[in-house]
Amino acid sequence: MSRLSRWFPFLNWPRPTGQLLHGEAVAALTVAVVMIPQSVAYAGLAGMPLVTGLYATFLPALLAVLFSASTRLSVGPSALSSVLVGASLVGMAQPASASWVALAVWLALLAGGLQLVVGMTRSAWVLNLVSSPVLAGFSQAAALLIIAAQLPALIGLKGSLAQLLHAPDLDLQALAYGVVSLALFIIAKRVAPRLPIMLIVLAAAGAIAYFTGYSQGGAVVGPLPQGLPAPYWPGWPGWDQFSSLIPPALVLALVSSLEMAASAKIESQRDGKRWDASQDLVGQGMGKLASAFSGAFATSTSFSRSALTLYAGAKTGWATVIATGFVLLVLLFLTPALSHVPTAVLAAVVVAAVSSLFKPRTFVDLWRIDRVEAVTAAVTFAVTILSAPRIYWGVLTGVLLGLAHFLYLRLHPRIIEVGLHPDGSLRDRHLWKLPPLASQLFALRMDAELDFASATAIEHEIVEHLAAHPEVRHVCLFAQPINRIDATGVEMFVQLRKLLAERGVTLHISGIKLPVERVLEKAGALQESPLLKMYRTDTEALLAFGRLSP
Repeated sequence: MSRLSRWFPFLNWPRPTGQLLHGEAVAALTVAVVMIPQSVAYAGLAGMPLVTGLYATFLPALLAVLFSASTRLSVGPSALSSVLVGASLVGMAQPASASWVALAVWLALLAGGLQLVVGMTRSAWVLNLVSSPVLAGFSQAAALLIIAAQLPALIGLKGSLAQLLHAPDLDLQALAYGVVSLALFIIAKRVAPRLPIMLIVLAAAGAIAYFTGYSQGGAVVGPLPQGLPAPYWPGWPGWDQFSSLIPPALVLALVSSLEMAASAKIESQRDGKRWDASQDLVGQGMGKLASAFSGAFATSTSFSRSALTLYAGAKTGWATVIATGFVLLVLLFLTPALSHVPTAVLAAVVVAAVSSLFKPRTFVDLWRIDRVEAVTAAVTFAVTILSAPRIYWGVLTGVLLGLAHFLYLRLHPRIIEVGLHPDGSLRDRHLWKLPPLASQLFALRMDAELDFASATAIEHEIVEHLAAHPEVRHVCLFAQPINRIDATGVEMFVQLRKLLAERGVTLHISGIKLPVERVLEKAGALQESPLLKMYRTDTEALLAFGRLSP
């Protein structure tokens, strides 16, 4: 059973009881009243037929929770994943057309397949490729672009935003629907956060539009198919279009995985359990594949809806199962009612949801922590804006900048000459203005692995010091921070021993770790010699130098 439950986590769910299902149903209803209108609105954001938002909330959410270790993730359309889908397909097909749907399905298949492979091979470490500053910069820019894209529909503008400066043609009724709806969303969030305001506003706006006749000729959702999604398989788009989908699919998988991670970590911390990232990636992949086979678009984890799921008191995955039941009811019976909802109200739903993503203070906080990471976030933000609609270039640029900074730090490790601080610790001698540990001694410490990236740096440090101080007869390497050594590191170590021996300089090594010592011994680099001294602890080394009394 344990082996089966690894691949089928839902086997570990508690047996449903009346008391458990009652609590889960209340939580499910709380989430569903937010999830359903958001899903329809996000489908428009992705350029898809609006009903596919419901398709992407039904089977994908069910499959994702069945195969995820974190059982209270709200999987379905999300703002970032939806805008990525829409931006990735611009220029390749007409939005909401059959060709667009087919390309969106291929995008979901690629991104979902990638997450599935990463999860099944237990390779969740790839999530570290996208740092927090990169995601922050991208999400801020995406939020602005989403809001800008929704403004015409929100204010009833016929045409693009540029027409506001040149004889704008406004639908005043749509303007009223959009502005009033947005105001109600904002007020309710502050005054009555538990009120299902989105569903209430959608229902009221649809009813008003129906009884006033606005739904007969105004900008409304329009007829939606009723019933379950039919199995879907897209036609082959051709190598040119397929290859064009690979970069955005990679970015979509990374961004979706990080959205999932942000929510799953909160759940695991709240429950005091270890987070199984790989299994959750399997669940995310299964959700995207289910969405693709439903003729919908790539899903992701909504951070706000997942937080609401926890806040509403959901205990298990049964809450998500019940929530998909509510979506099923909408698909079977209520899609005709959605047809009367003004599109301005859907725009207000999107703007209200994504406005929380725009937090300019994030850049200020990053600047205080690390200026390089703040610049990385700012460049990601700028490239995302400038490359629109191909906004995935923002994430790719941020990833490259993050990797470049990482490589720079690895190629320039922190190497210090140490001295004995009055508190008994070994610290940077020059920073703290400490005396040398002993005369004719150069004592140093490198806070990095001894590998191809750092070997040249430490060799250069020692050679330069010996050239500037020919009186040095002892070099001590405090090796406690070094936890790995590779072939380049061994080669450098052998050359360094030879160089020091030719000059009659004794090499002292303190606190070398066993894995590093074993590699050096196998390479024959620790042969006994009067010019090699080994100490197990820094205290032994300091005693040998006469800095401590025995």
